[in-house]
Amino acid sequence: MASSSSSSSFRTWRHRVFASFHGPDVRKTFLSHLSKQFNYHGITMFNDQGIERSQTIALELTRAIRESRISIVVFSKNYASSSWCLDELLEILKCKEDIGQVVMTVFYGVDPSDVRKQTGEFGSVFNETCAPKTKEDKTKWSQALNDVGNIAGEQFLNWDNEANMIEKIARDVSEKLNNTPSRDFDDMVGLEDHMTQMQSLLHLEYGGTMMVGISGPAGSGKTTIARALQSLLSDRFQLTCFAESLRGIYHSDLDEYGSKLRLQEYFLSNLLKQDGTRICHLGVIRERLCDQKVLVILDDVNDIKQLEALADETTWFGPGSRIIVTTENKDLLQRHGINNMYNVGFPSDEEALKILCRYAFKQSYPYNGYKKLAKSVTQLCGNLPLGLRVVGSSLHGKNEDEWEYVIRRLESILDRDIEDVLRVGYESLAEDEQTLFLYIAIFFNYKDGDLINAMLADNNLDIKQGLKILLNKSLIYISTEGEIVMHKLLQQVGRQAIHRQDPWKRQILIDAREICDVLENDTGTRAVSGISFDTSGIKEVIISDRALRRMRHLRFLRVYKTRYDGNDKVYIPEEMEFPAGLSQLEKLWEGTQMLNNLKNLDLSWSRQLKQLPNLSNATNLERLSLTRCESLVELPLSIGNLHKLEDLEMFGCSRLRSFPNLTTNIDTKDEAVHVSTRKLSRPFTPTRVRRLNLSYTNIEEIPDCIKSFRRLQCLYLSGCKKLASLPELPSSLTLLMANGCESLERVTCPLNTPNAKLIFTNCFKLTGESRNAIIQRSFRDGFACLPGRV
Repeated sequence: MASSSSSSSFRTWRHRVFASFHGPDVRKTFLSHLSKQFNYHGITMFNDQGIERSQTIALELTRAIRESRISIVVFSKNYASSSWCLDELLEILKCKEDIGQVVMTVFYGVDPSDVRKQTGEFGSVFNETCAPKTKEDKTKWSQALNDVGNIAGEQFLNWDNEANMIEKIARDVSEKLNNTPSRDFDDMVGLEDHMTQMQSLLHLEYGGTMMVGISGPAGSGKTTIARALQSLLSDRFQLTCFAESLRGIYHSDLDEYGSKLRLQEYFLSNLLKQDGTRICHLGVIRERLCDQKVLVILDDVNDIKQLEALADETTWFGPGSRIIVTTENKDLLQRHGINNMYNVGFPSDEEALKILCRYAFKQSYPYNGYKKLAKSVTQLCGNLPLGLRVVGSSLHGKNEDEWEYVIRRLESILDRDIEDVLRVGYESLAEDEQTLFLYIAIFFNYKDGDLINAMLADNNLDIKQGLKILLNKSLIYISTEGEIVMHKLLQQVGRQAIHRQDPWKRQILIDAREICDVLENDTGTRAVSGISFDTSGIKEVIISDRALRRMRHLRFLRVYKTRYDGNDKVYIPEEMEFPAGLSQLEKLWEGTQMLNNLKNLDLSWSRQLKQLPNLSNATNLERLSLTRCESLVELPLSIGNLHKLEDLEMFGCSRLRSFPNLTTNIDTKDEAVHVSTRKLSRPFTPTRVRRLNLSYTNIEEIPDCIKSFRRLQCLYLSGCKKLASLPELPSSLTLLMANGCESLERVTCPLNTPNAKLIFTNCFKLTGESRNAIIQRSFRDGFACLPGRV
């Protein structure tokens, strides 16, 4: 992909940061503290100790500049007294131009204007340095100071606390290091032209909000283009979200309002990186995002109600926002008023051949003797990018006879339907990989690879090797969230493959009529390990209490709708005999089990779960999810032994009344902790928590110990309708969301949160003193949203 820093995108950097500075001014003060903060954040900085200073810049120093990802120029009063520093500046600018090096500035006790214009005390020092030098040297240095001085940076004189400034610099550097260009799309033929046209359509220089559509047939590359845009443009926006495959999300077992609500929850969870987000009305997107510059991609939209739920109006999003919608239905975009559209056509014959060759030969042209074969396959795939990738991957490493066989298979397909073309890729797999393909297509699309490995551990499948093969053959890919993803057309291939098998040998059943047939027949039920049941078009489903009793190996049961038709009735008898591997959990096991290797325990939505077992031996547990465990009354004290616990999710545990003391034992690192209790009365001070989410719970009080959450940055209390007061909050806080706290009256004064955004919309019971404290805090330290309606 074209990029201003494409030459530096994938260099191997010896150093993360190079600092250019005048030693006597800052080495023992500012720079030593900055270096310590960098070490805390895991950022390496070049150490110039031991390099002998002279009149010319040392070769070792030049190499260090060129091998650093970021250069930080610390301008102090005597910076320009050193020709060494000024030569460093020239080299830094050269690296910025040649290899896209990131340059940051710190103005330590000097005015940026004096640096740019070489005026004031800084200018006097500069002129003294230039006196014995040539006019050419002075001109080069002067231009360099002007160029680098124009780069916005931190000004020491604007801060009343140097430690806070250093912390912010470290965070900024960390974010820039994390924001590396993606090489995921480097091999996509024709993508640069798509990017050029899309950027022109997006009018990124325009400060208003815009919606843009990408239309085209299935498999033409719409999603790939959208993902590449996100990778290229995300650093220009405050928030970015890729809402994947919306086609299957809107249609649920709820009415229209409930479906839109559920879709907004999914969207906000994705955008805000908060699992299990719950909202109580459809205005939350507008309230949360109306002042945010966001990049939103709504992928594979096929219903106008999806757009109404997620992006009904441009006013929902802040100035400069861009909403990109991909769809096969161009008319749907027009109905929503989206007139800026990009239609993705099929690639030219030359581009299509290149796509095939990239996957079949790992180069842009065919091997000797394969050109005619490659052209034939390209034509038979109809120039469709997805088909070219899948079929090309299936042909990698194959001889001419095998190519001829595939061509004959493609020629035999009537009208070359794309799903039949893609089947060639599936049929090229060995039996074990075909089985894994089917499980992903029916049960595990958009699931984490670790979950697939755990759920299929006793199937004698080499999951790791199987996933690698499916990736290499372009039958799946890994999402940015680390999930296994299969294209919807390939999922359809899986369903077709199941339909063609002998019904009594099937391991996965997906058709409602065939499920009924099998349930009535004794011969095939014992082999069944999973049922995926689409109830669309069925008025009501009545399941016998003995329907599953013979399915001893049944482990997966999925009941869903692919389209909303108003028929939601599924009758499951109370006396239902579930197989041992599939049950409504009330408890897990008695006593203490050896759980040393357990890392992830997900019991979400186990509404009948009343108690947890003793987890004393689960010493490697990193994630415990109890979302919506509505019958859970208490947590075991053994949770205090979970020293490696990173993520504790308890959203919606509405009956939980007690909470163990986690003060000393749990190291939760940087993950969110979701707690839903009526009152947090016991000490709860995990030392490294950064986000605490108590939104939409019945808590009445936040304990005073919250102030000792020394690294807490984000506190979410949205919709806590019974919360009456807030205690003193930690000074590390950067965001407080307290919107919709209808009973909130008091906040502790003064608000000791110098870097936090404070949101108090719809908190109408706040006392005058509390309102004044919020107003004064906003005038003094920055952003606050006062009580009122948005």
